Amino acid sequence: MKKKAAGGSIKDAYPELSPDKDYPPLKFKSLKGKVSPAEWEARVDCACAYRLVHHYEMDDMIYNHISARIPGTEEFLLNPFGLTYDEICASSLIKIDIEGNVLWSPAFPKGLPYKFNPAGFVIHGAIHEARPEVQCIIHTHSLATMAVASLKNGLLPMTQTAMRFDKVAYHDYEGVVLDNAERVRLLRNLDDCDVMLLRNHGVLAVGKSVAEAFNNAYRIERACRSQLMAQNGADAIVLPPAAVIAKTNHMYRPGTRRPYGVLEWPAMRRLADRIDPSYKK
Repeated sequence: MKKKAAGGSIKDAYPELSPDKDYPPLKFKSLKGKVSPAEWEARVDCACAYRLVHHYEMDDMIYNHISARIPGTEEFLLNPFGLTYDEICASSLIKIDIEGNVLWSPAFPKGLPYKFNPAGFVIHGAIHEARPEVQCIIHTHSLATMAVASLKNGLLPMTQTAMRFDKVAYHDYEGVVLDNAERVRLLRNLDDCDVMLLRNHGVLAVGKSVAEAFNNAYRIERACRSQLMAQNGADAIVLPPAAVIAKTNHMYRPGTRRPYGVLEWPAMRRLADRIDPSYKK
């Protein structure tokens, strides 16, 4: 399929803003009952993931993106570029197709014609098209993942949390991801992995559900933080024997134990409700 060019003038991708100088809070009309039950569930879960990424301090102001595929379609949801993660709600997410066409967007206040981040489309659109089993993609620029992605050896299997990942993919930095040509290399490097460290950039975590993708993002974040804490110490890092690493990974695999994120997601939804249930609007 023909893809919309992400090139041209970078300025064309970003709106001219003339906001109300009182900066009133954003209000969105609820889509509940106006979209299919499958789309609404995807919207609520995706919005919840945004709130949780904010809660666990993995967000980066208005930047980065979480997408969720609408089940049974080639359409997915993406955040308006200009909202912080704690502002995202189910009815604020923009619906686009894999060619980058906007199928639905909320009504924003006068002077704030927000769009989706073109870099988000280049990354997320490529993966959603190439891997139909992927329902959710989370991309962050957390301090820990940016740091480990910039280390020559990347993520070390030094903790049980890190050993949970059978494979970690790596993609060399090519600049801000606005060139559709980079998609081929990004997909080749990701292959069938659940997580990919973007060198000098951040991380991608994917999953067959929002629950699984969030679990992958949370776990690699913890693994990166613990590694950086250990590397800041004076002693050399102790790594378990290869056989122990392989045994641990086997015990964590979905086919051995349980699908990633399924047990945790109800608790995560309850946590999000206690923090601020407005994500469900």
